[in-house]
Amino acid sequence: MSGSILVRGARQILTLRGADGPRRGSAMLDLGVVENASVLVVDGKIERVGMSADTAGTSAHATGKGPVDTYDATGKVVLPGFVDSHTHLVWARPRLLDYEMRVTGATYADIAAAGGGILSTVNATREASEAQLLERAKKALAAFYANGTTTVEAKSGYGLDDVTEMKTLHVIAALAKEGHDVIPTYLGAHVPPPEYSTPGEYIEWIASVMLPKIAQRRLAVFADAFCEHGAFTLEQTRTYLEAARQNGFGLKLHAEQFSRSGAARLGVEMGAVSVDHLESAGEEDADALARSSTIATLLPGAVFHLGLSRYPPARMLIDRGAAVALATDYNPGTSPTVSMSMMLSLACTQMRMTPAEAIAAATINGAHALGIAGRVGSIEEGKDGNLVVFDADDYREIPYHFGMNLVAATIYRGELLGKTTG
Repeated sequence: MSGSILVRGARQILTLRGADGPRRGSAMLDLGVVENASVLVVDGKIERVGMSADTAGTSAHATGKGPVDTYDATGKVVLPGFVDSHTHLVWARPRLLDYEMRVTGATYADIAAAGGGILSTVNATREASEAQLLERAKKALAAFYANGTTTVEAKSGYGLDDVTEMKTLHVIAALAKEGHDVIPTYLGAHVPPPEYSTPGEYIEWIASVMLPKIAQRRLAVFADAFCEHGAFTLEQTRTYLEAARQNGFGLKLHAEQFSRSGAARLGVEMGAVSVDHLESAGEEDADALARSSTIATLLPGAVFHLGLSRYPPARMLIDRGAAVALATDYNPGTSPTVSMSMMLSLACTQMRMTPAEAIAAATINGAHALGIAGRVGSIEEGKDGNLVVFDADDYREIPYHFGMNLVAATIYRGELLGKTTG
C-alpha cells in the first residue's frame, strides 16, 4: 500500500524535525513549524517538505514516477500521522456491564463477582473465531485512521492460553500482511488465568513454552507485563522480562498504574523501550527515567474512563527530563477510544502539558516508544508518507476542541484514506 500525493498550501506544517533521539524538556516545544508550505510524497515516502504551493506543483510534475494526486490543504494544519504506542487492539466485545456498574459506584471486586473485568474479555476472546477478531480489529483500524492515527502498537493478552494468544498474534500478523502499520506485542503476563494454581506457575509456563514459541515464529516484537496488585509482583515481572529478553524481545511494562510497585525503575534497569501508565510514579521514578532511554508513555484515557482523579504526573516527568509519549490505551474495559486528539486534550487540561508537548508526545516520541522513529513520527525526507490534515487554522485548536474530530484527511504511505473534506 503506497502512493504519491502532493499536499499543498498548508497554513502550518508541523514537521517535528529535530535531533535523532526522543524529545525531552524544552525540545518538546519545538514542532518544526513551517508556514504556507507543502509536502510531496512519492511512492509512499516523503520526498520534499516546506515548498511553496507553486514550487510544489513543479516538483510533483518533475518526479517522473507516475501520476501524483493533489490535496489542497489551504488554510489547514498538517501533522505527522499519530503513532499510538499502546493499544489492546484485538478483543471480542465491549465490557458494557463493567461500565454500567462502575458509574453506579461498584468496586472492581463487585464487577468481577458479577462476571465482568479482564477475565470476561478473556472468556469472550477465547470463544471468538480468528475471523471475528480480525473483522473487529479492521473496524477499529478504520476508526484510528479517521482520527489521524497511522501507526498502532497492538498487544495480545486477552487469551492467556496457548490457542488464544496465538490466535490473537495471528490476527495482528494478518493486519500487518495487509499493509497496516501494526507493531505486535505479546502481553502474556496480563493477569493470571484461573486454570493455574499460582501466578508464578503461569509465569514459568510462559517462560518455558510461549516466549520461545512466539520468538521462533516471529509473531511479536515486544513482550509486555502488568505489574500490579491482582496481576504480577515485581519479582514475577522480573522473571518474565528476563525470559523475554533472552528470547530476543524488546521490553515494555504496565507500571505504577494503581499503586507504586517499583516497576518503572525495573523497566529502566532492564532497558525497556517504554514503561506505561505511571499514574503513581514518584520523583525517584522520574529521575531514573530522565537518566535512561526508556520512554514514559502516559495513558490519560484510562484515568478519564474509570472516573479517577489521579492522572500521570506529566509535568514532573517532563521538567525532570524524562521523554514522554502519549497513547490511547485502546481496550474494551478501561479506555475504549481511538481518539488521539482527545488524549491531547486530556494531556493539556488534566496533566498541564502544552499543546506542543502533547503533539510531540503523540508523534515522534510515540515512534521512539516503538523503536521506529527512523521511519515515522515526523515529516522528513525519506520517512513514510504518513500525514494527517486538520481543519484548523492553528495546531493549538486540536486539543482546544475537546471531543471533536477535526481531521480533514489522513494520508497513509502516500494514499488518501478515510474521512476527507479537502
